[in-house]
Amino acid sequence: MIEPGATIGILGGGQLGRMLAMAAAQMGYRCHVFAPQEDSVAADVAARFTCAGWDDSEALTRFAAECAVLTYEFENVPVAPLAALPPGKLAPNTSALEVAQDRLNEKRFVEGLGGRPAPYAPVDDADALRAAIECIGAPGILKTRREGYDGKGQWRIASAAEAPPVERGELIYEGLVHFEAEFSVILARTAGGEIRFWDSAENVHHGGILARSTLPPSPAIAAQVEPARQLARAVAEALDYVGVLTLEFFATADGPVFNEMAPRVHNSGHWTIEGATTSQFENHIRAICGLPLGDTATRTLPVTMRNLLGEDVANPAALFADPAASVHLYGKADIRKGRKMGHVTRLG
Repeated sequence: MIEPGATIGILGGGQLGRMLAMAAAQMGYRCHVFAPQEDSVAADVAARFTCAGWDDSEALTRFAAECAVLTYEFENVPVAPLAALPPGKLAPNTSALEVAQDRLNEKRFVEGLGGRPAPYAPVDDADALRAAIECIGAPGILKTRREGYDGKGQWRIASAAEAPPVERGELIYEGLVHFEAEFSVILARTAGGEIRFWDSAENVHHGGILARSTLPPSPAIAAQVEPARQLARAVAEALDYVGVLTLEFFATADGPVFNEMAPRVHNSGHWTIEGATTSQFENHIRAICGLPLGDTATRTLPVTMRNLLGEDVANPAALFADPAASVHLYGKADIRKGRKMGHVTRLG
């Protein structure tokens, strides 16, 4: 067990790191943030900040030496530099990163555990794209295999005639899934194998960005949560995972279809800060520090979490004027359309 008062290292300086650091501070820990960007909103609430590139091995080594445990707040931290970290100090481990950073590997990994993703095919050139469309059909979505989030790095293809020119490899083509709703399964797992699940929220996306998460979910989702949880548990155990893990699903007439995984706390779990006995952020800190997990029960229903984008924070006073709203602003100075600036949660 890592005692309160110790320093937790967080790789990445975004809003998820910010909320992890805030949860850790409440539990008596100090946080040290490592990120390449100087404008780190996580560093604003951390005890220490190292601004250095991922490939700066000297800075990364010094950072690791000053921390009792290390974690990351987003899944695109380069894996290769992390090999220099002391064994067993990073939680979750790099296996989770290696799976989640490549959409093709991720789908094959989940299939090997009995999960069912959307139909897919790797695409390395124009001929492969034409073959994928012919095999899977259209409409579909062409995605980069690596990076890309919130709808970035994705192109919807309505028909074979609309296929874009492919000038580089490492892409994946996915057939569209006819679904009734989208939902997340979020769990926390300790090194000893204890697992707790939060209730699954129903997610609505606009333009590839999560717009809101609500509880209780629709009956279509409620009927598919258990098999989705079984897959999430299998993923966590296969990876010997420690911390909070998220899997996103489509609820379909034939059961849950796996969409993607995130080896971290997740936007669709922000409601847990006010809506659950123990938030996803606190339980992540508990798990990586070797503490018992907290209760994940939902406090009350209904619960609604709505993301605030750049265009939503022009008048912050109006947000705080709602007495039923718990407002979270992330401290980002660069306000622009489509950028996540905060979220609002309402209970009851």
